[in-house]
Amino acid sequence: MTLLLASVTGPQEAAIAAKHGADIIDLKESSRSAFGAVTPEVLRATVAGLGGRCSVSAVTGELPMEPDRLLSAAHALADAGAEYVKVGLFQGKEREACIRALSATARRTKIIGVMFAEDAPDETLVPLMAESGFAGAMLDTARKDGRRLLDLMDITVLGKFVDKVRARGLLSGLAGSLEPPDIPRLLLLAPDVLGFRGALCLQLDRAAGIDPQAVDAVRALIPADARAGADRKRAPAKVDYSLLAMRASSVDPRMPEAVADRVFVHDLVLPARVGVYGYEHEKPQQVRFNVDVMVTRSGHAPEDMRDVFSYDVIKDGIRMIVAQEHIPLVEALAERVASFLLAHPRVLNVRVRVEKLEVGPGAVGVEIVRERPAEIAKVHHLYPAAASDRVPGVAD
Repeated sequence: MTLLLASVTGPQEAAIAAKHGADIIDLKESSRSAFGAVTPEVLRATVAGLGGRCSVSAVTGELPMEPDRLLSAAHALADAGAEYVKVGLFQGKEREACIRALSATARRTKIIGVMFAEDAPDETLVPLMAESGFAGAMLDTARKDGRRLLDLMDITVLGKFVDKVRARGLLSGLAGSLEPPDIPRLLLLAPDVLGFRGALCLQLDRAAGIDPQAVDAVRALIPADARAGADRKRAPAKVDYSLLAMRASSVDPRMPEAVADRVFVHDLVLPARVGVYGYEHEKPQQVRFNVDVMVTRSGHAPEDMRDVFSYDVIKDGIRMIVAQEHIPLVEALAERVASFLLAHPRVLNVRVRVEKLEVGPGAVGVEIVRERPAEIAKVHHLYPAAASDRVPGVAD
């Protein structure tokens, strides 16, 4: 499951975020810089105000890669009560030396190494973080210039980062001007933590202060983690796509189309390693995907991301499938796409058309139609509280 990290500037914002469901309160002086540090006094006051209701993290600030200076900042935050200390791993000749030096602090608090999407994150640092006793590794954006993490890094690259971090027994985190529509896409990767600031503020303005309704909207899209605050070294394998954060309802493939909606992605062309011939193993070829998904309709007019099945989830799922490995048969590729989509509880049936575009005149391929077997249809309530608040007659 995935934890919700809320970046706040002090005790008042921390109280709002905690009351509205944040799992980790992250202290950051966002008005000065993207990774600005608060004072130890602010951190102490926040920890005292929360009274143990949430885990608390704090950032060391935008410090140069100087081991002694970074170690001193990390110690000060640990002394002030931070359970997690987020260290910005900026480019510099002594970056690896800084990671090694932090092993001393890692024995008394949980160190999270943060790399930045604009600076070409170096994944080779992940093993060194693990060796140095870090608790986790995180990706973020260094400059809050309107570009989101998903604008700077492809979903498949982010997935590989999460896998690499998990393989080393570390917690994985993703942040960077994330907005509500990004949540169902990133939950496909099953990161341990998703971090937010702007999305929790009025009108997505990170300087405007934490807004309770905005926190509620983000919280409702991330299934609650019963182990929030627990010391977890490993996340569940990212195979249960029923964790996608969109409201689910009773699934019956015999449901008439009058109470279902069709979500589609057409003419998506991607390079894919598919085919049985030797030359098809040597390099990717262009493949076109046309996918139609029938999903159960919400019981009311759509209001936010909880009420829809995002077409981005379809596109991201296809991208992750074709990035994994060579697939001998185009039929097998189509089946994988269909199975991925049918794992979502709102999906009733799918039509998947896969065409190779480079094997001769015209296009060749396969089209399949698959539906959820009636005997495995279940009622899924990912957001029972939210549903009961907004839909008359829906119980917790």
